[in-house]
Amino acid sequence: MLEVKNPVKIWLIIGLVLIFVQIIIGGITRLTDSGLSITEWEIIKGTIPPLNEQSWMDAFDKYKLSAKKQHESLHADMSLKEFKKIYFWEWFHRLWAKSMGFIFLFPYLFFLYKKMMPLWLSKRLGIVILLAVSVAVFGWIMVASGLNEDNRTWVSAYKLLTHLILASILFGYLFWTWLKASYPQALVYQDKKLRVFSRIVVAVVLFQIALGALMAGMRAGLLHPYFPMFIKFENLLASLTMDSADLSDKVINYETGTYMKGIVQIAHRSMAYILCFLIPIFYFKCKRLFHFQKVRLTNNLLVSMLVIQFILGVLTIINCFGKIPIVYGVLHQAGALLLLIISLSCAYFLRKND
Repeated sequence: MLEVKNPVKIWLIIGLVLIFVQIIIGGITRLTDSGLSITEWEIIKGTIPPLNEQSWMDAFDKYKLSAKKQHESLHADMSLKEFKKIYFWEWFHRLWAKSMGFIFLFPYLFFLYKKMMPLWLSKRLGIVILLAVSVAVFGWIMVASGLNEDNRTWVSAYKLLTHLILASILFGYLFWTWLKASYPQALVYQDKKLRVFSRIVVAVVLFQIALGALMAGMRAGLLHPYFPMFIKFENLLASLTMDSADLSDKVINYETGTYMKGIVQIAHRSMAYILCFLIPIFYFKCKRLFHFQKVRLTNNLLVSMLVIQFILGVLTIINCFGKIPIVYGVLHQAGALLLLIISLSCAYFLRKND
């Protein structure tokens, strides 16, 4: 594998930071109910926010009309000043995405022109660009799911899940690409069982992120804001039987009932406990390889991040009385991304030679 130049490696790290921040801004946008504040997808024109009072009033009127359900349910008494606050987060989220496109695409073309990237890297980065485009397109599909929809207060939780998972895959894929560029040599010692185990850990972490997206999209944390689970657990179980609608209606129209919210919260909490069981086992199985510094470091980080993420999850859920706490919710999302790339690091340093 050909060596990658340092400027390219630095640029890859910048790309990772940009994606990480973009996902965090997306979390803030969601938790502040800002996602429906901009009702059109204007790639160029939408870069500039309203510049005068009349333009702001027009944007506010479009929000009242296109996001009628959300406006009447949550923001019926919202002032123009308050609207500007939620508009800012959605605008900033889109602006950051557009800026990322320029920051990533132009250096990519420059490095290609200067022949500073080996073929394998240019191919992988082509996939990164395609993933980024799919994230952007599905972002609008997600927003559109909440507009002109009289039965939905927010965007579709299922489309939010797809948007976040695509973004997480993009983040993880670019991180793996940076690892390949920075640490091209595999360990001398290789263990197939550990390699498979490491990939299982990554898959479970990614699945947990998907469940977290449903938790956020359905506001499922509001249903049972208690920890440990068995405290008032009967209330959570009751939510699964209170809904008299048929199963397909419970799944599709989750916002009007409690069934799917209960299922999602139980699944998300259960998966957290599975990770708390799985990762320590993986850690102890890797101990015989701790003479490899990178294996020891990544495993120590993995266990540490698991503890931090579990605590953040508990703090988020126990503060979900009436509304989801923005600070804890965003930190919990950031922790999930860090847990993902740390688990990817563990898997990477146990991989086979390319």
